[in-house]
Amino acid sequence: MENTLTAAELKRRGMAAIESGLRKGPVHIYKRNRRAAVVLSEADYQQLIAAKGKAVPGMTALEWLQAHPSGGKRSKHDIDQQLHDERSW
Repeated sequence: MENTLTAAELKRRGMAAIESGLRKGPVHIYKRNRRAAVVLSEADYQQLIAAKGKAVPGMTALEWLQAHPSGGKRSKHDIDQQLHDERSW
């Protein structure tokens, strides 16, 4: 479930509402039943701006993914095997 906060609740509770929400991750703020903003913790923000391979206009999603090294520890074989096992019902 998405971690949300309405603009009305933000106005009423202020920073306490944001601090409470950030304990669960990024906070999506809704205004008039539409997404208006996302609030990140300072650590998440620093990680985001430090990311290598920043997007370039015209870059495809595949090119962006290929520019980022994998942080995973599973091999392709392990992933393929897990997918096979999950789909064999």
